Amino acid sequence: MNELLSAEKSIYVQLSEMIETDILRGILLEEERVPSTNELARLYAINPATAAKGINLLVDEGILYKKRGIGMFVAEGAMEQIITKRKERFFDNYVKGLLEEAKSLGISSEDLVQMIRSHQ
Repeated sequence: MNELLSAEKSIYVQLSEMIETDILRGILLEEERVPSTNELARLYAINPATAAKGINLLVDEGILYKKRGIGMFVAEGAMEQIITKRKERFFDNYVKGLLEEAKSLGISSEDLVQMIRSHQ
């Protein structure tokens, strides 16, 4: 988790996304303990309540879970869940607009696929 926090999004959302990215990259593994809210607060020089809000966002989504008295851990199946969520977000944020623009320009699905393949 070495990315810098920016002003573009809420800090707690950025923190939750950085933890997700660490899970996707295999830095944090399933059933592995994640840094505590106090550790995250110190690391990023943020309020512990903000760190807790980011952690709780992931708990609410079932990506992290709490072991009482020990800390937060990566849930089993977290990576697959994150991939599914991010694929849906990718489709909503990029593909829908791409398809709409292609349609308005008269670009067929076949031509669009060919354009994509020729730029890989």
